[in-house]
Amino acid sequence: MPHDPLKNHLRAVLTPPFWQEGGTTTYLLGTDHLGRDILSRLIGGASISMEVGFVVVCIAGIIGIGIALLSGYLGGKVDTVLMRLCDIFLSMPYLMVAIVLAAVLGPSRNNIIVILVVLGWAGYARVLRAEVLRVKGGDFVHLAVLAGCSNIRIMLRHIFPNIVNTFIIMATLQLGNVIIAESSLSFLSLGVPPPEPAWGSMTAEGRNHIFDSWWICVWPGLTILFVVLSCNFLGDWLRVRLDPKFRQL
Repeated sequence: MPHDPLKNHLRAVLTPPFWQEGGTTTYLLGTDHLGRDILSRLIGGASISMEVGFVVVCIAGIIGIGIALLSGYLGGKVDTVLMRLCDIFLSMPYLMVAIVLAAVLGPSRNNIIVILVVLGWAGYARVLRAEVLRVKGGDFVHLAVLAGCSNIRIMLRHIFPNIVNTFIIMATLQLGNVIIAESSLSFLSLGVPPPEPAWGSMTAEGRNHIFDSWWICVWPGLTILFVVLSCNFLGDWLRVRLDPKFRQL
């Protein structure tokens, strides 16, 4: 990292990128209104967004997998109750509810993780339940039942390995959505609190300087765009590589 992302360089306030007049290679992408190096803050913000993204995707995914296995394999009233619960969460306006909860709980990294996990598990559960139902009809599952295997063993040893690929694809695509949600909340001062260099808060800080110091908000905005597009492209590539239906085309 070129500089401390939290350190103010008051003699270098609003320094433009190095290729513009007044720019310097010391601050390749320029500095903000407090003289903080934009490139260093982008790198620091990457660790925040990636940490939030991976933690949310992993926890929400684990919850979703558990719900999907119970609902899809056990069926009956268990399936009905769990799927109605999923319907309730999926019917909520995602970002609006996240904004309300963040305003109530207060801005912090942990609160954002909790909020996005609570709002994110249902999508995994709904899609993976369909995969569980598909795998459940396989001959190897019927043979496991006839062999006297317990429900837990069948779900974990026979069904779970066959839905992992779908989960990986979903998780990759959802990572981009989580980054957008975290950045949106930080933009509204409801996410990761300053002075931590969250991409959303960096974009918000540059609003007042967008015409005279465009680089303050443009670079974090482009970074969010690039990372989210990369997640989507990776998800599409994994779908082709991991899904047998696509490999046959």
